[in-house]
Amino acid sequence: MKAKFLGHAAFQFDELLFDPFISGNKKVSESITPEDINCKIICVTHDHSDHLGDTFEIAKRNNAIIVACAELASDAKNHGLKAEPMNIGGEIKVGDWSIKMVSATHSCSRGTPAGFVVKKDGVSIYHAGDTGLFLDMKQLSEENIDYALLPIGDRFTMGTKDAAKAAELINPEYIIPIHYNTWPPIEADPKSLEKHTSKKILVFNLLEEKEI
Repeated sequence: MKAKFLGHAAFQFDELLFDPFISGNKKVSESITPEDINCKIICVTHDHSDHLGDTFEIAKRNNAIIVACAELASDAKNHGLKAEPMNIGGEIKVGDWSIKMVSATHSCSRGTPAGFVVKKDGVSIYHAGDTGLFLDMKQLSEENIDYALLPIGDRFTMGTKDAAKAAELINPEYIIPIHYNTWPPIEADPKSLEKHTSKKILVFNLLEEKEI
């Protein structure tokens, strides 16, 4: 499976894309545009502009399916786009992917903020979206997570210390830091995670692609 970091909280795993905030992100928009992205599925954790981002434009060009909370999915359908509505605890199958929507502690305007556990070909990935630390993350340990994408930028989400605590609850094989260094208020050093956890940390450079 190929994994590519598209900046902020945007990640692509094969044909599945998370939270594509491209054109509004100056750190990435000089190197890539929404028109460069090809995908079949877009999972959106919540409707804040730095997560919903270019979802509608990318979905329209690719005829991709948007997976999101019911209210946001309904909005996508009203724009003539294909969408799969979900809510916390639900699990669906889209293409080759199993997609489960899980809790996140944050805010949003439409529906509820969420994270996703997605699985394909024996690989289990957790994208936390924007969230603070909460004890029920312990339940995710039952999902046998291989890669946990955890925000570390603090202020609006967990910082590195709480992300490390989250990893202890979730027990993934790898932590992949997200949602940091996009703007000064969320500057963070992903290497500082090593001070707080013994978990393996997989850091992606901007637009870097790796086989996982």
